[in-house]
Amino acid sequence: MASKIAADILVPGEFPFHREVVLPLRVLSGIGRFAARKPLGAFGALIIFLMILAAALTFAGFADNITGYQYDDQVLADRFQDPSWAHKLGTDQTGRDTFSRIFHGSRVSITIGFAAVAISQMTAVVIGVVSGYYGGTFDFFFQRIVDLFQAVPGLIALIFLYSVFGPSQLILILALGLLGAPGASRVIRGTVISVRQNQYVEAAVALGASDRRILVRHILPNIAQVIIIGASIGIGGAILVESTLAFLGFGLPPPFPTWGRMLNDSRQYVTHPLLAIFPGVALTLTVFAFNVFGDALRDIWDPRLRGSR
Repeated sequence: MASKIAADILVPGEFPFHREVVLPLRVLSGIGRFAARKPLGAFGALIIFLMILAAALTFAGFADNITGYQYDDQVLADRFQDPSWAHKLGTDQTGRDTFSRIFHGSRVSITIGFAAVAISQMTAVVIGVVSGYYGGTFDFFFQRIVDLFQAVPGLIALIFLYSVFGPSQLILILALGLLGAPGASRVIRGTVISVRQNQYVEAAVALGASDRRILVRHILPNIAQVIIIGASIGIGGAILVESTLAFLGFGLPPPFPTWGRMLNDSRQYVTHPLLAIFPGVALTLTVFAFNVFGDALRDIWDPRLRGSR
């Protein structure tokens, strides 16, 4: 019986569930190889997964069931408590549970980070691909626009937009996305110019392939890894900028918690350093995780950095 089951699993095409069994094994094997080659990148991926899970649970309304408290529950009798079984990370100046507030704060960081980078990368792909592939007038026109946007101080522009339109998560996402696009488009443009010089692209042009086919079949697949790596690193930067704005008082309005606002509130209570340490650690770990995960992806996908045994 055991030999028959083993034969069914090992011999492809002889039973209908072969693909369903092999595919998860290949995925697990790939994850294991990645963790073995890049343990720091795997650690970053684990932190990212936990952050996304916490944000998803917050969106679904299950966060309070995990933390045991709502983020805005104020119990003045429990002010400035140290970490304990009742409050895993202690309480703040109004008796609110710190763990619950950090848990809910992941929703803001993940939402703004992913949404802003999605906008910046899509805009950068359009600008970088058109500019790098067509060159000439298109390249000159788009690069002057890129130079204009890169000359604008990003933090000052964000504060100005907040002053004009008010504290809004949508405004912050759009501003971060548009301000991050010029720098990302430079990288994509350089990669497109490099790919454009390859012989298979020249052969496609000689055979009369349309620009659309060349872009879809030859250019975009070969710059996909650059886009993914840039996005993974850019998410950490967007989260850091959002926390900086919140620390300066330009973040989302209370009572919804953000890590930057928690750091800002802790400045008035220097005798209770845990109020700043816990959100600071959460912010540092998140940005660090995205950076090392992006570096690991770059090392694996770039043949010049793979090395050999």
